[in-house]
Amino acid sequence: MKDFQQPTEQGYYGQFGGAYIPEMLHANVEELRQQYLTIMHEPSFIKDFELLLKDYVGRPTPLFLAERLSKQYNTTIYLKREDLCHTGAHKINNTIGQILLAERLGKTRIIAETGAGQHGVATATVCALKGLECIVYMGEKDIERQAPNVARMKMLGAKVIPATSGSKTLKDATNEAIRDWINHPHNTHYIIGSVVGPHPYPDLVAKFQSVISKEIKLQLKEKTGHELPTHIIACVGGGSNAAGAFYHFLNAPEVKIIAVEAAGHGVNSGMSAATSQLGKPGILHGSKSLLMQTDDGQVVEPHSISAGLDYPGIGPLHANLFETGRATFLSATDEEALNAAFHVSKMEGIIPALETAHAFAALDQLSFQQSDIVVICLSGRGDKDLGTYMQVMK
Repeated sequence: MKDFQQPTEQGYYGQFGGAYIPEMLHANVEELRQQYLTIMHEPSFIKDFELLLKDYVGRPTPLFLAERLSKQYNTTIYLKREDLCHTGAHKINNTIGQILLAERLGKTRIIAETGAGQHGVATATVCALKGLECIVYMGEKDIERQAPNVARMKMLGAKVIPATSGSKTLKDATNEAIRDWINHPHNTHYIIGSVVGPHPYPDLVAKFQSVISKEIKLQLKEKTGHELPTHIIACVGGGSNAAGAFYHFLNAPEVKIIAVEAAGHGVNSGMSAATSQLGKPGILHGSKSLLMQTDDGQVVEPHSISAGLDYPGIGPLHANLFETGRATFLSATDEEALNAAFHVSKMEGIIPALETAHAFAALDQLSFQQSDIVVICLSGRGDKDLGTYMQVMK
């Protein structure tokens, strides 16, 4: 049977992945590639990682039966409550793992990129925990629309540097972080926040986030007697929460995997981030994946109301899931995501992040049996998006 979890030794999932990097970064990436699996399997690493996830992050996160949503859709819907993690989203799972990696590699300076700000906050948090210097690159546009998270990063001691080129969003912040890494190759570790970038990043981020689906299996077994859901739904920008939620179900063909992208103003509006529908194979930020691009290979600027989904590519793991048909890719517009956010808030008393709201919006595009067990990865809480929500409520 095809293995959807593990990349090849060169970091390929099908035709997607690899490490397409400047020569000056080769030593950094190669050091990480050669050592990450060995370090991650060390008993001391596993012990430190699991202890911090438990006592600092607050894992395991609950698997919550959403009774009113279940009744509305005449099925059983569970929410994996990643919004209850310390810092308010799944991002902390990965930054905990990577800060422990960085320590063992002897790195003293940490850089990161962020869109919605949640990864930036999670990176600043673990740097404060470990007493390491922290630089976060963030698009100027995202700094404006995610002001609470910018304040949190600064309070945690991070230096937030605006990316002022291009669309001034996540793609441009990533470009700036890569430039920084080229200029500081010896003492710096780049904590990439999603399943993107050169190998081994997509694999190591997926492995750190796979705690989500590991817990889902155990919790479903306890609640239903079965460890497999019929459907697992998650939003996808770069795709780290989705990779984590899907991971332990990827090789179980009976589980329907549903990835939900941001359609922005509409898939074909020219203001969208629905990469699987609009993208072609190309190279971005160090790996080959599906990428929104012009005929001559220039990156098309994405758009989403959600800063965390405002990215012109997807991780190579997800590109392979799309190309092989292992996952079904849907999309939700800005308006559909907003409507879903308000609906879930009123139905279940949980205000979701705008990213997660896209996953909820997909419920109206799917049909379920009464006997189905549907799990939605509630990847983050909506505090950071209150400014956007308040504008809509005026």
